Amino acid sequence: MKIHEKYIKRCLELAKKGLGTTRPNPMVGCVIVYDELIIGEGYTSPYGGNHAEVNAISAVDDKSLLVKSTLYVSLEPCNHYGKTPPCSDLIVKSKIPKVVIGCVDPFKEVAGKGIEKLEKNGCEVLVGVLEEECVEMNKRFFTYHTKKRPYIVLKWAETKDGFASPFSKREKASPVWITNIYSRQLVHKWRAEEQAILVGTTTVVNDNPKLDVRDWNGENPIRVILDRSLRIPDDYHVMDANINTIILTEKKKENSKNLSYKYIDFSKNIAQQICAILYELEIQSVFIEGGTQTLQTFIDANLWDETRVFIGNVTFAKGLKSPIVIGEEIRRQNIVSDTLKIIKNSHC
Repeated sequence: MKIHEKYIKRCLELAKKGLGTTRPNPMVGCVIVYDELIIGEGYTSPYGGNHAEVNAISAVDDKSLLVKSTLYVSLEPCNHYGKTPPCSDLIVKSKIPKVVIGCVDPFKEVAGKGIEKLEKNGCEVLVGVLEEECVEMNKRFFTYHTKKRPYIVLKWAETKDGFASPFSKREKASPVWITNIYSRQLVHKWRAEEQAILVGTTTVVNDNPKLDVRDWNGENPIRVILDRSLRIPDDYHVMDANINTIILTEKKKENSKNLSYKYIDFSKNIAQQICAILYELEIQSVFIEGGTQTLQTFIDANLWDETRVFIGNVTFAKGLKSPIVIGEEIRRQNIVSDTLKIIKNSHC
């Protein structure tokens, strides 16, 4: 089993290279091993391109070795036609005799069918090597397909004395920074990793944020804005139509370029309604940055998977208290003068 884990670990290293580019497909890594040597490897191309197995098989110089090799892959090979043909068909066609799989694909079009096809065609199949790690790699994909909602990451910054923002009014809408520039750059990296970013009305009115990834190289997430009565001014950044933006509101308004309006009932469970809308729009993950009321709404509804809290090296003495969340702290690290806590929800 140890030798299998070695190669599945390499699959996971490769899979990570697809973060933020493969969706709605999962991130998958694949290696092909002959005589304990990797002779081909690959990971899932950006959406519409080849899957990991295709790239790994293509990377093998001497195709005659495939009939004596083992294929390792972090997620079950697909067995359906999407943008590309089934990977299970290619494995069978290549006459690869043994396949080791990290975990089963939860997507209903696959869900064991890929394994079944391989076995029916004489492949020896081993499933469940480093299964937890493989599921974790595609936590967004798994959450979307098993819980019928996006993977939800909450993020905020708070002072050393527990405040998320000051009470004082500002003459111009702009952020009050609690964290340092390194933490802020990390947030932009995180934005590039998630499919959507969500904030409430007060955050937009007070800060006039762009909600983009200008401090990182990556794709801008879809902006999702809560605006019950449509009070965000038209000249604010989130209304500029430069990025695909969804406004959640009780008012009616015509859609325009890169700007769409979705109705929700603010007298009912807001978090559940948002999750339902994002699921219908095939959004697999959402990064919720504020404000405190919006964050607490998802916490109170127990609709969150991960919380990332920065504690800045500043104090306010008074102001708006940061949200209260209870979960398992899985990591704590210093980012120069800031402290970052990662909290996992073990009861969602």
